[in-house]
Amino acid sequence: MKKLLAVFLALLLAAGCAMPVLASAAQAEPASAADPFGSRLTAFFQSVWAKIRSLFDGIRYYFEVKKEGVPNTMNQNAIHMLRSVQDTIGDSFIITTQDGKVIVIDGGFRFETDCFIQYLKAVTGQRVPKIDAWFLSHPHTDHVEVFYEAAENRRKQVSFDKVLLKYAPYEFYASISSEEGAEMVGTFDRLSKAFPEKVQLLSDGDVFNIGAAKITVLYTFDPAFTNVNESSCIFRMDLGGKSVLFTGDAGVGAGNKVLANPAYKALLKCDICKMAHHGQDGVSREFYEQVAPAVCLWPTPTWVWNNTNGNLKTLEVRAWMEEIGVQKNYLAWEGSQVIYLS
Repeated sequence: MKKLLAVFLALLLAAGCAMPVLASAAQAEPASAADPFGSRLTAFFQSVWAKIRSLFDGIRYYFEVKKEGVPNTMNQNAIHMLRSVQDTIGDSFIITTQDGKVIVIDGGFRFETDCFIQYLKAVTGQRVPKIDAWFLSHPHTDHVEVFYEAAENRRKQVSFDKVLLKYAPYEFYASISSEEGAEMVGTFDRLSKAFPEKVQLLSDGDVFNIGAAKITVLYTFDPAFTNVNESSCIFRMDLGGKSVLFTGDAGVGAGNKVLANPAYKALLKCDICKMAHHGQDGVSREFYEQVAPAVCLWPTPTWVWNNTNGNLKTLEVRAWMEEIGVQKNYLAWEGSQVIYLS
């Protein structure tokens, strides 16, 4: 049996190695409009290669998640901040509640999908995990591509009841020369045609419950700020007697708009704060002072945390948080983190 399994895996590996070569060969001679065979062949090889790679990645991350000892927190109030599989930027949060709800915020790059799904299986104990609410903060690839891949190609591996967001219109991102933002909005518009009943658009001041979690939306896209990061949703979650502020990649403009709203002053004070824009060049010090968190969540790779390239503001922000009195920092570059709320 072991020999048969070894042969099977070897054949899959050989096929997997051959796929990119064959696909490249097919691409080398583009098909004419009258003869689209080459295009179909390329698409076929790319599809097969994607499935083979997904199979191997699924096996790899199954064992990595098992080795990591990811706990099943269904029916517990907990936040999981997932590590990056390549020590890069990105936000990926899974939240479970005492009444069995599962909430996801962003997810990361497309290439992190298999790790995300295996982690989600461990957290929920479900063969096909069900997500009750999936929030997308803003249309950057390091935040939303896992959702896009799950929605387009992984519906048999993971399901979701709602996707909640407030993107700016496609034309807005195009007008500010954000090809990435425009492309991500266009992709969502295309994908969501298959599930329009699942889409919930957010607005400033929205208050609603997802099981035991209470969500209060403090900020959504404002056309006054011509930066994709400034279109990030900012919202507060109350769960298990703790308050958590999620900030996406919000910058000074978005943060200051929230600060200027007297109705939000008390709501900004939270026990836990997700650091804006991976902990550098996000909201202002005054914003963090108003939040005054005891705990900070840093979805931050090593090179951002250490300001390896010397052109980031991470060290300055780290100093702010120390002076503000933060007691505990959870760091994604140290591995996936679990924060229990009780």
